[in-house]
Amino acid sequence: MTLLANPVVLRAALILMAAAGAFLFAVWVIRRLRRNIAQESSLEVDAPSSVDELPLYLYNTVIQQLKQQKHELQVQTRTEQRRARTTENFSQAVLTNLASGVLVFGLNGLVRHANPAAKEILGFASLSGMSAENVFRDAAVRPPDPAAVCADGPPDSPALLAEEIHSVLREGSQIRKIEADYTTPDAKARRIAVTVSRVPAADGSLVGAACLISDLSERERIRRQQELQGEISAEMALELRTSLTTIAGYAQQLARNRDPELAQQLASDIASEAARLDRHIGGFLAEKRIPAGAGPRAGVAGIV
Repeated sequence: MTLLANPVVLRAALILMAAAGAFLFAVWVIRRLRRNIAQESSLEVDAPSSVDELPLYLYNTVIQQLKQQKHELQVQTRTEQRRARTTENFSQAVLTNLASGVLVFGLNGLVRHANPAAKEILGFASLSGMSAENVFRDAAVRPPDPAAVCADGPPDSPALLAEEIHSVLREGSQIRKIEADYTTPDAKARRIAVTVSRVPAADGSLVGAACLISDLSERERIRRQQELQGEISAEMALELRTSLTTIAGYAQQLARNRDPELAQQLASDIASEAARLDRHIGGFLAEKRIPAGAGPRAGVAGIV
């Protein structure tokens, strides 16, 4: 009892009890902390598996989509290539069978394409890479109406067909319709009609000039033949009128004359003039077979 009444002993007992309580509290806190740390560690261990699985799934999905898009793009590309080849073959077939010649010049003034009709009309076996000057040489542009040319002073020198093509390439003008006298390399003279137009790109810029060429030689031959026929017809009408007048004069003399010998001579003259008139008419009916190169006087001489 004396010890319990001693204040020092009492104070020591209280300190010992406080220390024991603090120790127990510390042990509880440490256990709690260990439990929380263990739970957090288990969560960190489980998380990487889910994180690793998610990107792999997304990666496979993206790869599949890219493969699908690549396949669709390849199919579309093959379709466009087939369509382009079909269009190109169709255009080539049209140009090949076109009766008119087609020449395409690049911006450098050289031929990039020529169809078979252009080669036949211009008389070249190959036109690729040739310049306008080499193709058309000294072919001069014919005025649209020679009669309308002013007669005051000497006429200006005719423009060359090659210059008209270069003018379209420089200025980019829309369409020029030209007629020109052309001579082939084997010295055949031809009248050609050329329509020169610009060739625009998709953005509207100029990429070249196209020439549509028609051979007017047959039309010119028919025109000259018609002129020849008209001149022959005029001279034939004059010959007919002269012969009829002559025959009428002989007939009048024969009607008034009583001399048998003179009457016989007049009858012979009438028969001779009638025979000459028959030869004229026969020649006129056969003049359709006159060669195209024969001149008007040659045609009349053939009839006579």
